Amino acid sequence: MTCVLNPTYFPDIVTTAAMLQAEQLTIEVCDNYQKQSFRNRMYIATANGKLLLNIPIKHTKTQGHKKTAEAQIENNFLWQRQHWRSIVIAYRTSPFFEFYEDDLHPIFHTEYQSLLELNKATMDCIFEMLDVDIEYTETEVYQAEYFDDSDYRFLANAKRKNRINIPEYRQVFAEENGFTPHLTVLDLIFNLGPEALPYLQNLELKL
Repeated sequence: MTCVLNPTYFPDIVTTAAMLQAEQLTIEVCDNYQKQSFRNRMYIATANGKLLLNIPIKHTKTQGHKKTAEAQIENNFLWQRQHWRSIVIAYRTSPFFEFYEDDLHPIFHTEYQSLLELNKATMDCIFEMLDVDIEYTETEVYQAEYFDDSDYRFLANAKRKNRINIPEYRQVFAEENGFTPHLTVLDLIFNLGPEALPYLQNLELKL
């Protein structure tokens, strides 16, 4: 399948499955930046339930809509330290966290100015953790609609209806909290390790 989607912050399981199953992958870089989207947020599972990790974005006084490619990260907040600490606390007892920790560590200890560059770095990090070689192109102009089944950009909408069934897999806090679906793909990788790849490749994507 052909797939056009927005690069997001450590993409969720459905978005990652779409990227892996795509015969041709294109990432949207020409659209307007949307607040309250997965462009700058992800969800992890903690002992206290689902936790939102949000990247602060600089506010601009310019008129009109800001392009996604122009979105700048507000690094005056210690968001990377907070996110890394939250991830370590949540997943340090998961079966595979230590195995992937070195792949993940640089993302939270490198200062990024551009949200787009950070999100592309998290995509590449995920591909590395899954041991897959995925090539992708970037849009050159914004296209409001695609008249086929290739438009997956709605997956970046944090308020989307989660219509895709996420088959249960083992999670660190499932015994206390039950199974938590629709998290960042990091949750899947830390819990399943090498089994995460076939899980994603076989996920039914009837959107």
